[in-house]
Amino acid sequence: MSALTAAGIYFGSFIAVGAAAYWAVRRWVSRRDLDLSGVQADLGPRRGTREMFLLGVWRKEGPDT
Repeated sequence: MSALTAAGIYFGSFIAVGAAAYWAVRRWVSRRDLDLSGVQADLGPRRGTREMFLLGVWRKEGPDT
């Protein structure tokens, strides 16, 4: 088996699993009529700001950012 075939099988399986998970979560969220702004509104005004490390960058997350 060549290196390109092995890499295709390896990375292709990760892409396929990721696409299936994305599709399943998207379908689940649409069935329950959820969206991110609704979830954040449910948390209320007392939700504080917090710093998070995401993909190599520090960012602030909170109700007013």
